[in-house]
Amino acid sequence: MRVLVTGTTGMLGRGVALALADRGDRVTVLQRRPAGLGLPEVLADVADPDAVRTAVAGHDAVVHLAAKVNVVGPEAEYLRVNVEGTRAIIDACLATGVERMVHVSSPSVAHPGKPVVGRDADPADPVSARGPYARTKAMAEQLALGADSAELAVVAIRPHLVWGPGDRQLIARVVDRARRGRLPLIGSGAALIDTTYLTNAVDALVAALDRCRAARGRALVVSNGEPRPVAEMLAAVCRAAGVDVPKRHVPVRLARVGGAAVESLWALGDRVSLAGASQDDPPITSFLVEQLSTAHWFDQRITPELLRWRPRVTIDEGLAELERWYATKASQLVAR
Repeated sequence: MRVLVTGTTGMLGRGVALALADRGDRVTVLQRRPAGLGLPEVLADVADPDAVRTAVAGHDAVVHLAAKVNVVGPEAEYLRVNVEGTRAIIDACLATGVERMVHVSSPSVAHPGKPVVGRDADPADPVSARGPYARTKAMAEQLALGADSAELAVVAIRPHLVWGPGDRQLIARVVDRARRGRLPLIGSGAALIDTTYLTNAVDALVAALDRCRAARGRALVVSNGEPRPVAEMLAAVCRAAGVDVPKRHVPVRLARVGGAAVESLWALGDRVSLAGASQDDPPITSFLVEQLSTAHWFDQRITPELLRWRPRVTIDEGLAELERWYATKASQLVAR
């Protein structure tokens, strides 16, 4: 197929573009800055309708991953990238005759802040979704699935907590905070969570492209299907990276108060006093407290059946690969 993949400067988008190219698809990538993948690319803002239409033209399918993924920031920017960007992709697909669209969403679009235990993909709900990222991704998913038609088959895939070697979004933040002694456990750390190893998430998105017509109009959660306690998963990641395992516990109620306070300071621009955290990465937020203190794992019976896909890398195998990656990285630093 001729496939356009958006958002390939991210780990998952990069993996999907390379996997499609490796199997022989003709892949073009779209993002704002060069991805360095050796594939034809279009440098453009996903919310620019004219640029997007030009990029989409001539393709059979689109895998749409481009999004603003931080947990704080002006809501207008989330709306522009996540909602208007998705609208531009949909309009371009309809205008140029694209037949398949895989929209990459998030389980947070249907997460009201309460535990999620063994559920399927509930409908996206911008009203109950927590935070600007989740709200705008819920709106975007509604737009995408609403565009499913005889002309354009659309499926929404919600990969849950994707991680792997080289991950800057999740693993690097966990390891950095643990290294600096700033990774407390929220509550008991016993809440069960699903995660998804990178290889499995890539495979699922490729499968979704192939099975787009069979799964059309559906939202599907993707995970390893191996829920583990938060404390256990964080400890395993820290051991793989060679940093101290978090042992300090913070009560959930206190963490929620702290998260709300940090968000207020962030909104006011008072970031220097927050232990030297980067401007785009607050040390704690209400959303992060919820994610680290409430169970969220999903029924994984329907997704493999519809996509004809199964995770091929277990959590333990992924952790072993992560440990090898950090060991190689450390040896390279020593050699320098």
